[in-house]
Amino acid sequence: MIHYGAVDIAVAVATDRGLITPIVRNADLKGVAQISIEMKDLAARAKVGKLKLDEFQGGGFTISNLGMFGVKEFAAIINPPQAMILAVGVGEERVVVRKGEMVIRNMMSCTLAVDHRAVDGAMGAQFLQTLRAYIEQPAAMLV
Repeated sequence: MIHYGAVDIAVAVATDRGLITPIVRNADLKGVAQISIEMKDLAARAKVGKLKLDEFQGGGFTISNLGMFGVKEFAAIINPPQAMILAVGVGEERVVVRKGEMVIRNMMSCTLAVDHRAVDGAMGAQFLQTLRAYIEQPAAMLV
């Protein structure tokens, strides 16, 4: 098992040649704006086949978003050597119950696949709790 000292996050990008997962290195040390800038650059270069090997090899975690295709939810498959992959579905209006009332809210489904040889499932659940808190209160990511 490889224990990474950095938080390197791969993001799945669809290209004409198939799926590739460029990596934002040291994502834990960067703000949302910097990650966005880097990811846009990596995705653009991935689509034209201009990534260097070290820009798409390694990493410990992947994010795969099929929401832009209208997919509500899906099960993503972990790509070794990574230990987890987050599958992000479309954000859409849904009827939910709040305080005994049916209301319309924007909702999104996320599914987390965890390799239990490397990460305990309970830790994965805690990650999803934290992710939910940030999605519900995005300003907290800016602090």
